Amino acid sequence: MREYVHLNYDEMPKSWYNVLPDLPFKLDPPLDPETQKPMTPEKLLKIFPGPLLEQEANDVDRFIDMPEEILKEYAVYRPTPLIRAKFLEEFLETPVKIYYKYEGVSPTGSHKTNTALAQAYFNKISGTEILYTETGAGQWGSALSYAGVKYGLRVNVYMVRVSYLQKPARKNLINLFEGNVTPSPSRNTKVGRKYPEDHPGSLGIAISEAMEEVFDKDNAKYALGSVLNHVLLHQTVIGLEIKKQLEKLELKPDIIIGCHGGGSNFGGTILPFIPEKLSGENLRFIACEPESCPTLTKGEYRYDFGDTAGFTPMLKMYTLGKDFIPPSIHAGGLRYHGAAPIISALLKNNLIEAQTFSQDETFKAAKLFSKIEGIIPAPESAHAIAGAIREALNAKKEGKGKVIVFTLSGHGLFDLNAYV
Repeated sequence: MREYVHLNYDEMPKSWYNVLPDLPFKLDPPLDPETQKPMTPEKLLKIFPGPLLEQEANDVDRFIDMPEEILKEYAVYRPTPLIRAKFLEEFLETPVKIYYKYEGVSPTGSHKTNTALAQAYFNKISGTEILYTETGAGQWGSALSYAGVKYGLRVNVYMVRVSYLQKPARKNLINLFEGNVTPSPSRNTKVGRKYPEDHPGSLGIAISEAMEEVFDKDNAKYALGSVLNHVLLHQTVIGLEIKKQLEKLELKPDIIIGCHGGGSNFGGTILPFIPEKLSGENLRFIACEPESCPTLTKGEYRYDFGDTAGFTPMLKMYTLGKDFIPPSIHAGGLRYHGAAPIISALLKNNLIEAQTFSQDETFKAAKLFSKIEGIIPAPESAHAIAGAIREALNAKKEGKGKVIVFTLSGHGLFDLNAYV
């Protein structure tokens, strides 16, 4: 029988875990793109509402309570199951136990809903009326549109053009939740008009377009689906649930794995386990990224813009450069030039590791998982599956029994053309 580990609502975390107070180092502050000095709160308030800025900079409170209004919405799909990949273990003939945290049960099919609901709520209570954002493969755009419906906000999404064309179902999902979606680069903005209409686009360009709109309008804010501290904070509900589920099994993980684009899914999975790592436990965290966009493995650790036009604050992170235009791979959510400052600093301090995967290896793993575990993974999530398989086979060679946990960040039912 398939082994599911469920939590009931009463067991669901009621606070997010803030890793900043536990880190043995301080993060470098975001810099003002005009002065190259630390960004002032006044300028940041034009982009984000006050409550999210407080979360972004909070390096004192280890736990930040989830408002009751957000908990009510989380209860629609959380806690999510932890599932043992027994069929995958048998196929690989490996001595390891493999578990995956399945975030595809959310209303929009991915982990992005966790922070979308939080960001929409805090914007709503701050008086925001319109949210602008970007999206790569569409998971974030659809999640924020869903959250906008829940809290009465208008949502405008700039979707990377190549994904807009590759993934029409994602566009339809955004529209279903009353979001407005525009392929990027577009003719709507000065930034967009700098590029030819058939340009494939990038997350950096889409962010620039969304930011330009925010600067031009009143009662509008920008919402980001990854990278920033508060986004990773909201996603720690994933790792906190995994902890409780493993405790029910009386197991401790040896390896924790997540796909990596900007860092929200990976960070949300591993950050609650950082205290154990810092206390000396032999625990590995592996970020799995595409060979075609190897931010952590081949990027430079330095200050860079989060967008192509240079509107955003400059962040200290691993980056391929703001002008990087990635190949049009199907894992659109991983096509980002930078990485979360928290994840970047953890890598720089050798507390995590990163590995790259070719599109062939990734889709081979995805197809195998679909056939034997019965869940079609999103192309992004498939990188974590490939990572788990790679580590399980390594353990098999070593003859060691280990516990591997990875987050299956979303289903691939809107990505089926990628499997053709």
